[in-house]
This record gives sequence, C-alpha cells and structure tokens, in this order.
Amino acid sequence: MVMKGLKRYRGIAAAACLLLLPSVANAQAMKLSANQAVDIALENNYSLKVAESRVDQADARYLQTRKAYLPTVTLSETFVGTNDPAAVFSYKLRQRIVSPADLGNQYLINNPEAISNFQVGIEVMQPLVNIDARKGRSAAAAARKSAEYQLDRAGDTVGFEVRKAYYGLVLATSNLKAVDRSIAAMQSHDREAGRAYAKGLITKSDKLSTGVRLAELREQRMMIQDEIRTASDALCFLLRLDGDTVIEPVDDLLSGGPGVVAGAEGVAEGRADLKALEAATEAAGYQYQMAKASSLPRLNAFGQTNWNDNSFPGLDEHNWTVGMTLSWTVFDGYGAIGKAQEAKAAELESRYRYEEGRDRSRYEVRQASRSLSTARSRIAIARQALEEAKVSLDYIGERYRSGMAMTFELLGRESAYTYAQMRLNKARYDYIIAGHELQYASGL
Repeated sequence: MVMKGLKRYRGIAAAACLLLLPSVANAQAMKLSANQAVDIALENNYSLKVAESRVDQADARYLQTRKAYLPTVTLSETFVGTNDPAAVFSYKLRQRIVSPADLGNQYLINNPEAISNFQVGIEVMQPLVNIDARKGRSAAAAARKSAEYQLDRAGDTVGFEVRKAYYGLVLATSNLKAVDRSIAAMQSHDREAGRAYAKGLITKSDKLSTGVRLAELREQRMMIQDEIRTASDALCFLLRLDGDTVIEPVDDLLSGGPGVVAGAEGVAEGRADLKALEAATEAAGYQYQMAKASSLPRLNAFGQTNWNDNSFPGLDEHNWTVGMTLSWTVFDGYGAIGKAQEAKAAELESRYRYEEGRDRSRYEVRQASRSLSTARSRIAIARQALEEAKVSLDYIGERYRSGMAMTFELLGRESAYTYAQMRLNKARYDYIIAGHELQYASGL
C-alpha cells in the first residue's frame, strides 16, 4: 500500500532531517519546516507504530490461513513398556519378533513377559476439501487489506495533526511579533504622554491611560507566550521530541497554503479510511460464507509411517498407513446456524458503517471546501482592514504628537491596528488549515 511503499523513504527523509537539525543535547532550539516536521512524525509517531503493528498482526493471521491447503507434519518419539497380553503381541508384531513359541504356548500368550517399544513416527495430515477454511483465508486477506488502508489513513491523520500544530505555533509566533510591535509603539507614546503631562498639556487620566494600555499589551504578550509553549509541546508530542525542545518554525503564514484542490467533492470515495471500511465489509462477507460452509462435508487425507524397536531411538522395523476421511456434521445443536446468523449481522453492521463513513466524508469535504472559500475571502477583508487601521493610526499619531488629538483616540486606533494584525494572521492560518483539511477530507 502507499504507506508501506513510502516507509523506506520516510525513514531516509526523517533521518536526513534529524541530521540537519541541531542535537537537543547541544542546543535547545530546533528549526523545522512543516514538511520536515511531517517526515519526522511519520517515522516516530506512536499512532503510526500502532497501525503498523496491526498490519503485522493481519499479515500473521493471513499466514496462518495457509493451513487450509498445506499439510500438517508431526514427528514423534514414543516409548511404551507393558505386559498387557494384547499390547505385547501387537508390539512384537510391529517389531517383527513373533516366534512359533509365542503362538503355541497358551501360558506365554496369556502371561507374556514385559516388552519395551520405542516408536519413531511421522504423521502427515493433508486438507483436501474444506470450504470454510478457504473462505477464512479470503476473509483474512480482506482484513489485511483493511489494516493496510488504516495505516495509510493513520499517516494522513498524523500529517494533518502535525500541520495544525505547526501552523498553530506559527500563528502564535506571528501574533507575538504583532504585540511586540504594538508594545514598542505604545512605550514611545507613553514616554510622550509623560513629557506632555509634565508640561501640563494633558491630564493625569490621559497619562495613566497609556500605561493601562501598555499593561494590557504586556498581559496579552504573556498569554501569547503561553500559547507558543503549548503549541510547541503539542508539536513535540507528535514528533516524539523532548518536551524541553524549543521549535522554531521556518515556514510562515504566507507560504504554508496548500494548492487548490479542484473537484475535491468527487475524490472522497478514494479516502483510505473508506477503503478500509470497504475491505472490512468484504472480510465480514467472507466470514458469513465461512460460517455457512462450516456445515458442509470435509475431506482430508492422512498418512503415517512408523519405526519400532526395543531400544532407543526405535528405527528398526518400518510400517505405514494411508487413508482419507470424509466427515459431515449434520447437526450440532444450532451452533453452526447461530454462528451464521451472527456473521450475517456483523456483515450488515460493517456495511452500514461503510455507508455512514461515505456520507460523512462527503459532508466533511463540503464543509472543508466552504471553510477554505470563507477563509480566502476573510484574508482579503482583513488585509484591507489592516491597511485602513494603519493609515488611521498614523494619522491620529501625527495629530497626537502635535497636540491635536486626544489620548483615547490614539489608544483606540492602536488597539484597532493590533487587532487587525491578529485578524489577518488568524484568517491566513484558517486558510492554510482549511486547505489541508480539504486535502485530508478528500483523501488526496
């Protein structure tokens, strides 16, 4: 499958990324692009390792189904010591040591001396016609296919979650830069307000209002720093990096958008999770056929060859037996009928899950497509609002410095400008995430 085909590439890519990055032991800061983060997560994430283990389990179960057509070979060594008359005579025959005295002496026949027998045996059981076992093999093959698709989808999910965490960190970092710029500007205004107050040009209330706004911005900066630490911790968790690692994003909100997904509404059918549900439904169908076939006749062949001797290891006299067994369980107290009904209900459940998943995927694609379109429009609006807020702030700033504007006018314009920067950052973030969500929902 796709994930298994890319497994080797992922390992090479992730190793290359880690070699290019500074060691955590030598430096706490780690620069990462979004693609590098995804490569590392695809190699290290525990969710993917769990999914890979499930594929390995499915492979092992499919391997077990070869017993449906391959023989079972048993090698044995058996020792028997007995004075049972029938057993003694039987073992003498097998060792080919019966003498006329054994047949002509009634006392020796009824009261034989104890005998020891070492028997080396090879037994072969060969399945010939077992319909239920063949259906079970088909069910295991479909279940393995389902596990492989689940691994593919797990890779998609991890990649999407990593990008959300990565660009969440980029968003918080961008907001921190915006607040830092506002703090620097407000500190300048606060100093100007102090000088104006000292000259008696403004009231104490106006002077204190700039300090209040500066305190608000500093508090906002502390909250954003906490958001950065939280986003970095989430990304470290997904990448299985040390929690003390500080990740510095290389990408920004201008370069992280995915390509436009054309006609994505028609691609959701190819999603790996839907294919996994489809394969699981196929497996459930074979399980139902297997349950029904368990009441059909079975035909098996067997062969056995033995060597018997009175001393270890028992490789003297040889004999063999071959045969065939035809068996048919006509009635087992409704056991087979009940299993068939249970398997049929499980098949219907699996089919319903597939139909539900298919409908949900179509809904998710439509929702993601709307979110992408809305975010694109929001970017244009937020960009225009930021430009207007900047012009307004510059105008009021000039008037304020010349004593022609009130302090509350300046604070209002500065607050609007800071908010406009964050709105544009959020719109760009939402656009990036909506694009990746559309790709994820479409299975691309």
